[in-house]
Amino acid sequence: MSPWIQYTLLRLGLFAVAFGLLMAIRLDWWWAAIVASIIAMTVSYIFFGKLRDAVALDLAARREKPAVDPDAAAEDSAVEDAAASGDEPEGVATDDRA
Repeated sequence: MSPWIQYTLLRLGLFAVAFGLLMAIRLDWWWAAIVASIIAMTVSYIFFGKLRDAVALDLAARREKPAVDPDAAAEDSAVEDAAASGDEPEGVATDDRA
């Protein structure tokens, strides 16, 4: 399971448990939601640093991968072939107003 899913489910679970306990002591729902979110945030920040770091490393690895465009090579070769032959490539607009 990816670290993103684990960390998200863990934080949602912490929120749900805290919210349920606060509702059980008959706190208003909006106060319970605010306090439960603060509790979930602080507990996950203090105790789940390794999982948070794994999420950060996964994000960094995704950012390092180049964006793959399957049509880019075909488009580039069509433009280069057209430029070499002196023709305009199909679908390329030119501005002749100048």
